[in-house]
Amino acid sequence: MTHPPAAPNYIEQQAGTLQSGDRLLLPDGNRSAEIQRVDVETDDFGTPAMVLATLTGGGGLRIAAASTVLILAAGAEAEDASFVDAGASPQPVEPARNDGNGQGGAGGQDSAKETGNGAAAPAAVVPPLPAAPPAVSGPSEEDLALIPALVGTPESVVQSVAQAHPGSTGVLLLSERLAKGINTKSGSCLKDLSDLAQELFIILKDAENALAVADLLNVLPFDGNRGRWASVEASLALSSYICRQLGQEERAAVYEKFLRTPDGMETDPFKARINAKVRQRSLNEPNLYDKEIFRAMDNSNPDAEREWRMLRLEALLFLRAHGGSETIGAPELDRRIGNELESVRS
Repeated sequence: MTHPPAAPNYIEQQAGTLQSGDRLLLPDGNRSAEIQRVDVETDDFGTPAMVLATLTGGGGLRIAAASTVLILAAGAEAEDASFVDAGASPQPVEPARNDGNGQGGAGGQDSAKETGNGAAAPAAVVPPLPAAPPAVSGPSEEDLALIPALVGTPESVVQSVAQAHPGSTGVLLLSERLAKGINTKSGSCLKDLSDLAQELFIILKDAENALAVADLLNVLPFDGNRGRWASVEASLALSSYICRQLGQEERAAVYEKFLRTPDGMETDPFKARINAKVRQRSLNEPNLYDKEIFRAMDNSNPDAEREWRMLRLEALLFLRAHGGSETIGAPELDRRIGNELESVRS
């Protein structure tokens, strides 16, 4: 590996392990800067994909998480003579002005004097700060008007559902946990609500109560937490399918709009384009758990097969809420969803 002059003071490190306080060699190989803050973005599968390093003194860098970078080794001098500190405030050079006789104006002369050797000092150009995180957005009043208002408390909705299905073990177990109190900031609580809605529709064919439970999640705004949002996302996809089966097209469209809310929240044009490409690729090449289902069938393990088919059904419902993809259209998705529902219910 070819190193710049001061490279012996630097060590290689994976970008995904960078921390505040690390002194990073910048892409030009001639300057270094201290990292003030490190933010890590994950891809749609939850794997670290992009590191956003905010530099002390201003500026920032986008680095692929798997890339190898150089940082100042422990004990090395922070102010290496071979490097310009990118954190220092640069003095930009004023362009020389022509005085009409082919000679540069005072601006160019003054810049040359500042260097002491007749050459203008180049300004240190630091990448701009990363775009500010998008503001949290929620459902509009017009959208919410298409969703029935909550009657009573979330706990009373769950209690009513449990009373409607006293013989269902799945409903009983989930409702007992939720009866202790529904906290929308708790990821496990949101997961229980999503599972309850699926149990009601997929297994018990109770669309009305499934929608009532799902709507406890459907009205929650995206707050940037992908872990919690996964349960809301599954609930929205299920609700969209149920409403389309019931002929409630406008209400289904609202759920689909909510589902796509995070897709339009990126304000940086470059990152938005990259996210769109990654999202489209995941829609075109979804994981439908074919190998896992066939393995369970070969092993005569109906319980495992059912669990994998539930995951496949969830993936198909998500695709259907997006209107299909470039590889699987909406009519084909409807057919596959029908087949999976029949398999799981049997």
